[in-house]
Amino acid sequence: MKKILVLNGINLNMFGKRDPAQYGTITLAQIDEQVVSLGKELGYEVECFQTNSEGEMASRIHKAHEDGIAAVIINAGAWTHYSYGIADALAILKVPVIEVHMSHVHAREEFRHHSVFSNVVKGQITGFGANSYRLGLLAADDLIKGE
Repeated sequence: MKKILVLNGINLNMFGKRDPAQYGTITLAQIDEQVVSLGKELGYEVECFQTNSEGEMASRIHKAHEDGIAAVIINAGAWTHYSYGIADALAILKVPVIEVHMSHVHAREEFRHHSVFSNVVKGQITGFGANSYRLGLLAADDLIKGE
């Protein structure tokens, strides 16, 4: 069974508590349950990983390369806007990488409008709340199947 990795970055473990106006009240654990369930329906094993450590995130991306992951979905949180280290780690991957954000980052503060991952991801899904993850998984499925 092919495996898809869902990566969550800094502060995202606080979903459900952090700024409900932007992120709603759903928790990261609930999001993880939803993507694992949808992944099974689509025929994938989905692994979810969250860290507040940039080095741990880069190490998990390196491991994804070694593990033969079929696709990666990443919400790196604030790292999206400045972490060239994570961007460089993602660039190592030879599989589809989908960037997701729950809030509509382009309608927020100016610094959130830019992603340093833009040149290494297949696309970005933003502004659909927890559904951004579901849409990211569907996009990854299409890319894996070559559609």
